[in-house]
Amino acid sequence: MTGFDIFAIAFVLLVIVTLFAGVKTVPQGYDWTIERFGKYTRTLSPGLNLIVPYFDRVGRKMNMMEQVINIPEQEVITKDNATVTVDGVAFFQVFDAAKASYEVANLEQAIIVLTMTNIRSVMGSMDLDQVLSHRDEINERLLRVVDAAVSPWGLKVNRIEIKDIVPPADLVEAMGRQMKAERVKRADILQAEGQRQSEILRAEGAKQGQILQAEGRREAAFRDAEARERLAEAEAKATQMVSESIAKGDIAALNYFIADKYIKAFGQFAESPNQKILMIPVEATSVLSSLAGIGEIAKAAFGESAASATSAARRTSSVPSSGPTPPPITPQQ
Repeated sequence: MTGFDIFAIAFVLLVIVTLFAGVKTVPQGYDWTIERFGKYTRTLSPGLNLIVPYFDRVGRKMNMMEQVINIPEQEVITKDNATVTVDGVAFFQVFDAAKASYEVANLEQAIIVLTMTNIRSVMGSMDLDQVLSHRDEINERLLRVVDAAVSPWGLKVNRIEIKDIVPPADLVEAMGRQMKAERVKRADILQAEGQRQSEILRAEGAKQGQILQAEGRREAAFRDAEARERLAEAEAKATQMVSESIAKGDIAALNYFIADKYIKAFGQFAESPNQKILMIPVEATSVLSSLAGIGEIAKAAFGESAASATSAARRTSSVPSSGPTPPPITPQQ
């Protein structure tokens, strides 16, 4: 092999090495930084890129996709001096490869330390009850603070989530007793409220019952008074009609009226619940005798015209008299 051949082979190899050194293919989701003599010059985007061989070199290969890192467990003292164990996760994304490469060393460790510090700060300003019940508020405050802190590093923190908040065992036991006492208290309150409502409903029912009974008694009394009024009116009407008949000389109406009262009175005696035996020393003709006596009274009261009317009525009566037949009386003109 001659010297020319050796030179040609070396030249070809140099050309090949130069091409490999000057052509860079960046994968999707990554940005590469280019340094010239150790100083950042530019950033290569995904795809085929050319650099100056032997002068430029690839500095950092930054992952531009969203990434997640675990926040280790740590003990946090709350505002009311309760110690809890907390861990979480953080989601971040690099939007400036140069800043993320040269503004901070050990990027992930910086994010972890910064997040842990802010967890202690945020949760330390809250009571234990708030820490346990306001997890969304804690996440929001952490995201706002950490995102503002990492912005100069060319990062964007998208989410920070608290995974577990574990209180000490004795505190968990106390919380269990408290929760049990609270539920017992609520159950007692609900039971008392139910009894109260039940008593109110029963009282309302009794009240309505008494009101309805009183209204019933009032209605019954009103109707009873109305019935008595109608009865009195009928009695007065009957009395008036008898009086008018007597005034016209019809004594039979008076006899019928008194006989009707007489029979009704005996009927009431017989219907009396305490009356078992009714002994009446009376004969069937005694009623007519009474009517005759009444007729005499009416004659004395209303004069001869009434007596004549009584005699006329006696003659026209369908019931035969038990005594001797009285002499006929000539009616007055």
